[in-house]
Amino acid sequence: MAENVTEKQIKTIELPGSLTVRELADLLEASPIQIIKTLMSNGVMANINQQIDFDTAAIVAAELGFEASMQQLDQLETQDTGEVPLWRQLIASEDKQNLKPRPPVVTILGHVDHGKTTLLDAIRQTSVVSQEAGGITQHIGAYQATHKDRLITFLDTPGHAAFTAMRSRGAQGADVVVLVVAADDGVMPQTKEALAHARAARVPMVVAMTKIDRPNANPERVKQQLAESGLVPDDWDGDTIVVPVSAKERTGLQDLLEAIQLVADNTEILANPDGDIFGTVIEAERDPSRGVIATLLVQNGTLKVGEIVVVGTAYGRLRAMFDFSGQKLEQAGPSTPISVLGLNDVPAAGEPFRTVETEREARALVSERSEKEKQEKGQASGSLTLEGMFAAFQAGKVRELRLVVKADVQGSLEPIVSSLGDMKADDKVGQIGVHILHTGTGNISESDVALAAASKAIVLGFNVEADAAVMRQAEAEGVSIRLYDIIYRMTEDVEKALKGMLEPELKERLLGKAVVQQVFKISRFGKIAGCRVTEGELRRNALVRIVRDDKVIFDGELTSLKHEKDDVKEVREGFECGINLKEFNDFKEGDIIQCYVRELVAVQ
Repeated sequence: MAENVTEKQIKTIELPGSLTVRELADLLEASPIQIIKTLMSNGVMANINQQIDFDTAAIVAAELGFEASMQQLDQLETQDTGEVPLWRQLIASEDKQNLKPRPPVVTILGHVDHGKTTLLDAIRQTSVVSQEAGGITQHIGAYQATHKDRLITFLDTPGHAAFTAMRSRGAQGADVVVLVVAADDGVMPQTKEALAHARAARVPMVVAMTKIDRPNANPERVKQQLAESGLVPDDWDGDTIVVPVSAKERTGLQDLLEAIQLVADNTEILANPDGDIFGTVIEAERDPSRGVIATLLVQNGTLKVGEIVVVGTAYGRLRAMFDFSGQKLEQAGPSTPISVLGLNDVPAAGEPFRTVETEREARALVSERSEKEKQEKGQASGSLTLEGMFAAFQAGKVRELRLVVKADVQGSLEPIVSSLGDMKADDKVGQIGVHILHTGTGNISESDVALAAASKAIVLGFNVEADAAVMRQAEAEGVSIRLYDIIYRMTEDVEKALKGMLEPELKERLLGKAVVQQVFKISRFGKIAGCRVTEGELRRNALVRIVRDDKVIFDGELTSLKHEKDDVKEVREGFECGINLKEFNDFKEGDIIQCYVRELVAVQ
């Protein structure tokens, strides 16, 4: 008899992130009435068509003798542990006999005003397949050109911000990057940032040297600057193709397309047009008359009208598809940019999409993702801190410490880079090295944080600052910023991180103080505190404390700051300003307002 009791095992079942009471009854092979009674006994009132979440369904399943686990529906949600984007890994896992060449996908990056848009327009006018516009006529952020009867897909995105957004989600879609450098200006700070993004993504590059028609153009100086940045031109016995181009004169455009195809031919650019359908969102918006319009780049398979697409926490059956010129399409193969209608919400740029068989599966998948987002809210987005770096290495998640380094002047930057670049640490698992993704002078910028987020890097600053907006972005993206004023403390911390010894330290820095002199009531905003800054400065998006009778009565974010009638970023000592806080409006005359920021600093 004892053996019979042992043999009676709890049955296991997989449940989606959410489902209706009726669907749960079907899966548990029970009557809907029985499910409703069990829910009621657990304090949940639900009808037969009501959606319940996984946790609630698991409790019901347990009472009926089942052990529930959540369905893992989405392989595109799997963590990408390597340098190769996950979608490329998925294509590589396809049967090689089914893989076929696809058009290369090209992103154009470079410094502002160096002619990216003009170059794209020139290529579009001379090389884009001629088609009459119809249907949707809005700009969809991507188009296809033809060279020697072969297609090239261009992502017409606004600089490296969109490129980074795609990379940060492990979905970087470009096969080739064209780095635009003006022949009269040369390599500029933003050029170096774009170069750092392309290198971090490990995407091959072609340099387009624009504006060669200018009288002050100096191609040899530009080539020298490129060589100093690690891009040695091919005519200097290097491996970087540099193509002189004048969009204005329409010269060099065919040479550039030839160079793109040459670089693409040296890279395996393949996909399975009959395989699983997935790709990446290029951009999306909500149109008042048409609803959500999303630009998608198909990376594998062939997407058709009527397919059910899931992207992030949005889904929908595709009602219509259009190519870059507005022509209606019934289907789109790999490397094809398309504009689609039918999603129920606006997805983020860089989000991967896939197709599913039924709307029920789409709802379950979206619900699963929403549950994950709730669980992960408040946690770091996956970027590493110095403190967690060694543990991540031991777990096999990282093989190098990636850094973005900023300093006040070039004279400080060079010895820092030299010291950090030589650092290594050995462990029984292997060796950890330092990889400096990007260096520059000046304060830490939002672009630095974006690069660090996309590359899982840490930002180090020497004698520089990060303003409140940058710190907020870093916190949201899970990026660690560490500020120093002594070089050896920076190098010591990195060395400690490599050896797994570093302890975190978070410090506050007071920016300024103000006194509430008068309180105004405005119907739209509630109470406004009229203040005078008595010390330092107040900054919008920094943190503030309200102190009354030596007691802190509020601690939160300074969301609105006005000087006279204008919205301003900061107000300095001696000036008056108006303050409005979303979460507090019980101001009184005489209240002290302390404005401060929190910063990660080196251990003393």
